[in-house]
Amino acid sequence: MMWHKQVTFWLSFLTAIVLICWLLSGVLLPFVAGLALAYFLNPVTTHLERLGVNRLVASLAAIALTLLLGILLLLLVVPIFGAQFSAFLERLPEYIVKLQNMATGEGARWLKSVVGDRLPNIQQSLSQLVSQGASYILGFVQSIWTGGQALLSLFSLVVITPVVAFYLLNDWNGMVAKVDSWLPVKNRDKIRELAREMDRAIAGFVRGQSLVCLILGAFYAVSLTLTGLNFGFVIGLVSGIITFIPYVGSLTGLLLAGGVAIVQFFPDYSMIGLVIGIFVFGQFVEGYILSPKLVGDSVGLHPVWLMFALLAFGYLLGFLGLLLAVPLAAAVGVLARFAIRQYLQSPLYTGEDEGEPDAGSEVR
Repeated sequence: MMWHKQVTFWLSFLTAIVLICWLLSGVLLPFVAGLALAYFLNPVTTHLERLGVNRLVASLAAIALTLLLGILLLLLVVPIFGAQFSAFLERLPEYIVKLQNMATGEGARWLKSVVGDRLPNIQQSLSQLVSQGASYILGFVQSIWTGGQALLSLFSLVVITPVVAFYLLNDWNGMVAKVDSWLPVKNRDKIRELAREMDRAIAGFVRGQSLVCLILGAFYAVSLTLTGLNFGFVIGLVSGIITFIPYVGSLTGLLLAGGVAIVQFFPDYSMIGLVIGIFVFGQFVEGYILSPKLVGDSVGLHPVWLMFALLAFGYLLGFLGLLLAVPLAAAVGVLARFAIRQYLQSPLYTGEDEGEPDAGSEVR
């Protein structure tokens, strides 16, 4: 009966939290962003505190440095990114049409030799498909761009989020101790163990993968810009940012950069190969150097589960859901593995009655 009561209580608590997040999703964004920032900066603040710096001063220093870096980013990167991104959206349909003509136009003799007289029908169908796809992609990206600007208002980004992060960061140890005191006494050790496992999974992915995205984004943006690729800076930066979705970032960047390179440099195959080689090299560095060193193998987030979490939470809660998707996916993964371990040790799996004595006790 006690086990059933605990399950009912925690499921009810989780349902209430999800319902509150759904009802208040429009105003929770700066607070969730502040919590994420405090969690991200807590190791730095704790390290400064161990060196003898007061916790309040360490929290102020961490937030001030983050704000300074954010302002520099806004002044240096955002104007270039915004200009290139707007120009890229305007010329995206033109690039798609040029790629279509290169693939199925008069010069595509190889395709005519394969399909024969059906080429006109294929061209018409492909033209409609490309036009619809281009319109969908353009509208989707523009909605994200305008929606992000509406959600991440200047007031919430510059004022509310840093203030929330500072208070949470300064009171972090006290909040953790208070929550720890609320844990059920009988199951406190097990809950602490699960919480530490969740923290390792979330920290390993969020902090490690953030550094991977930053390094790859800078590498792709600089490399593609140096090749002279049109919109190379925005393509490289976007490819690096969405690298946290396994395989999606590199594949998206490769398709975008490869398509622009074909339209811009064809028939200079060396330049097209150079652009593709940049992403191949970036994938090699990510897979064999950056991810093993910065993220590690103990995260436990399967790529399919991560993509599902991003889509599901993003659909339910919008941009707030995208912020919550990774930590919630890591936490659910830890709980799922714990539930499986408990099941494998239970009579439901072994088929033994808990009250049935084992063979050794019968002999004695």
